[in-house]
Amino acid sequence: MFQLPADCLNEIIEYLEYDNATLHSCLLVNRFWCKVSVRILWRNIQNYKTIISCLPNESKELLNKNKIVISTFNSKTPLFNYVSFIKYLSIYNINNIIKSILQNFQSITPQSLNHKKYIVAMEIYKLIMSQTSLRELYLNLYNMIDTPIITFISYPGAINCLKYLTKLSCHSDIYPGFFYQLSYLCHNIQYLDISFEKMISDGLSELIFVQKNLKYLKIYNYNCEDSINIIQSLSKLPNTIIKCEIYGVIHYIPLTFITKIINLKELVLSFHTYTYNSNNFKYFEKLQYITFTQLEILKFPVACPRVEVLIKFLENNGKNLKEFYICCSDNSLCLAVAKFCPNLRKFFSTGYIELELLKKIFNGCQYLESINIWCDDNYKDVWDIITKYSPRNFYKLKLYYSMSTKSGKFSKELEKFFINWKNRLPLSFIIEGFNLEIMEMIEKYKKLGTVKEYKITFF
Repeated sequence: MFQLPADCLNEIIEYLEYDNATLHSCLLVNRFWCKVSVRILWRNIQNYKTIISCLPNESKELLNKNKIVISTFNSKTPLFNYVSFIKYLSIYNINNIIKSILQNFQSITPQSLNHKKYIVAMEIYKLIMSQTSLRELYLNLYNMIDTPIITFISYPGAINCLKYLTKLSCHSDIYPGFFYQLSYLCHNIQYLDISFEKMISDGLSELIFVQKNLKYLKIYNYNCEDSINIIQSLSKLPNTIIKCEIYGVIHYIPLTFITKIINLKELVLSFHTYTYNSNNFKYFEKLQYITFTQLEILKFPVACPRVEVLIKFLENNGKNLKEFYICCSDNSLCLAVAKFCPNLRKFFSTGYIELELLKKIFNGCQYLESINIWCDDNYKDVWDIITKYSPRNFYKLKLYYSMSTKSGKFSKELEKFFINWKNRLPLSFIIEGFNLEIMEMIEKYKKLGTVKEYKITFF
């Protein structure tokens, strides 16, 4: 029987990393497939029984000594060193493992239960720190767990376990000393996800500063009222960052630190509508005069800055934009997009775009591939404009279809549009607003090759 080389099979199975069902099937093919598949499957811990079976004898003895008797203990040596395959570690998942292990100890006092949780957690973290080299560490749900926090960074093996960490997700108020300790061990974090809380532990600024290749910074602010503390924590940003996402709910986040991210390619600013008049976008006004020469993606998913400020920002930064997502619509803003964003590929606006402005956008953005449009009784004109003015590379349309529109006329005009589109790139079509007749029409032209794919959703 022909057998693929290990590196070839490994590359194929890599594509199944998030398909656990198929990976489990691969385990059953033969031992060779099993050896390749298990390494990928166990990047995330799969079950607590296997973890327990991998504990060294001294750990099992310690658990027994503390009357933590686990039925999964057995004398068989595990088929693989499963722990060495772990690459993604979440303390939330570890907490669930501990709860499963101690599910029969609920009748004891809370103090005794916490002590047992601490012992089990300590032995599991010792095992992981000594056996594997992590790539991703998730500490961002610690406030939702009921297991005592373990300072595992000081455990034997932690240096080798954490030095190649590429992704860290955490809260700012994690236990004192954590960020300082981590800054000595980890210099290769590429993705940093921080939720700012009421307190910011010392060393966060230092941890950010020592990273040699930090590319992605994601910030949440739910509870931190101290903007000065946030600024200080973000005062040493490296110039390697290319993507920055900022999410604010109640308290604002000062945006002045963004001016230091000179190689920024993607910026996402998401502030809830009830903070629209807060200081969040007041700080954006300072960004309108800054030029980010490599900025390609700009998104405002929830609220947006004052239109005149945003237009000035586009004047300085629109030339290289490829994607622009805005949660509102304004005539002057649409004109600015047509004027200042000649290389735009995707434009998403949640508001209505007037037909003449739609023409201007198509004419001004000759590389446009995708747009969303609100459609009511003027649908015939919308189809005509898309057919006549959309660039040759245009292929993706998201249509917000009014339920009050007469479906018969709409369907006829849609068919005319598809007929006129037959020599263009096949459409990816998303329509919001269900209508059976329209769905049948789209399906017909999918079979003819005019439509590549489509999806019908509800408002």
